[in-house]
Order: sequence, then structure tokens, then C-alpha cells
Amino acid sequence: MDNGITRGVFLAFVRVHILHHAVEGPVFGLEMIEELRRHGYSIGPGTLYPIFHNLENTGCLRSKEEIVSGKRRKYYVATAKGKRALLDVRKKIRELVREVLKEEAGK
Repeated sequence: MDNGITRGVFLAFVRVHILHHAVEGPVFGLEMIEELRRHGYSIGPGTLYPIFHNLENTGCLRSKEEIVSGKRRKYYVATAKGKRALLDVRKKIRELVREVLKEEAGK
């Protein structure tokens, strides 16, 4: 990232994106790394897993380990608190984005 503001905004949207997918169903690290890459973002495990852990520590996600092809995989799903947080964040994002993009469209 080219500066702290851009990185901060990007990481906030990564949190929202993770929460969005965890509301839809269980997610795991490599899956989210690939999903974000599909959107043009390169994020490594050293950045992603602390986000998962923070969302879990705040009660927005819960995790469950499973053995897949002989390896441990940790799946994350949204809790009721996480679902409510996503609904609230969506409203706030929608309002801010509309205002910011309206200014840009008027140029």
C-alpha cells in the first residue's frame, strides 16, 4: 500500500469482506486469501489471521477445527453479533460511499 490511510481503509474493508462471507457460510484462511486476490488484493497469512482472531475475540466470529486431507483447517462462521455488526456496517458504508462517489461523479 502506498500510504497509511489507504492501508487502513483497505484493512477495514477486508474485515467487512470476511464478515460478509462468514455470514454466508464457513470460511477459512486460504479461501479468503484467494477470494481477496480475485478482487485484486494481495494479502498474506500474517495479515489475514490476526484479522480472523480479532473478529473472533470481539465475538463476531466463532471457529471450529476440522481435519481436511489429513491437515487441520480452522473454519470461521459469523455469530449473531457478527451478523448484526455486518448489517450496521453495511448501512454506514452505503451512506458514506454514496456521498463520496456523488462528489466524484460531479467533477
